[in-house]
Amino acid sequence: MGGQTIGEVDVAGPDADVAALLRSRTEPECFAALFERYFAALHGYASRRLDGAGGDDVAAETFLIAFRQRDRFDPARGSVRAWLYGIATNLIRARRREEAQGCLAYARAAAHPPDEPVHDERTADRVTAEAAGKRIVAALAELSAGDRDALLLVVWGELSHEETAAALDIPVGTVGSRLHRARRKIRAALDDVDPSRPTERTARHG
Repeated sequence: MGGQTIGEVDVAGPDADVAALLRSRTEPECFAALFERYFAALHGYASRRLDGAGGDDVAAETFLIAFRQRDRFDPARGSVRAWLYGIATNLIRARRREEAQGCLAYARAAAHPPDEPVHDERTADRVTAEAAGKRIVAALAELSAGDRDALLLVVWGELSHEETAAALDIPVGTVGSRLHRARRKIRAALDDVDPSRPTERTARHG
């Protein structure tokens, strides 16, 4: 099945992304292929990280910067997709106050959950799920910026370890280390919500 064609550029995969970007250096209209393919995904990623605020601005600015800097893109350093997510992540970092406010709002809710009566098993499951979600976001707020970037690029951006490394301009091994630390803290947050979940310690000694 062929890929979508925009401005006579096939945007079916990474190689086509590079072709579209390189061609856009002399034919700017070809850059539209990348906008059409990645804007929605980048908008969703930015909106989730900024708690809905600023997603439009970050996504639009990402493509504005990418277009202006398209002559600087080096295919040897990673995919176009990773390059775009790297730009978006840098813009989100610049808005860290907005991101922190969103995380802290969830963290406060997790620390002071509403006193809701539990009438049945379905309600109990829903309350537990909501508490887990809030605990996860609270744990995200406590991660270092580097660990949070790596985790959310993989989980929300759906980038591979190699793409994440390219986006953050770090070694792939560092991505693995950051993910390990971040996931350990997320698991600890979930253990706090559901004491029946086996912790790493009980799993080793159980």
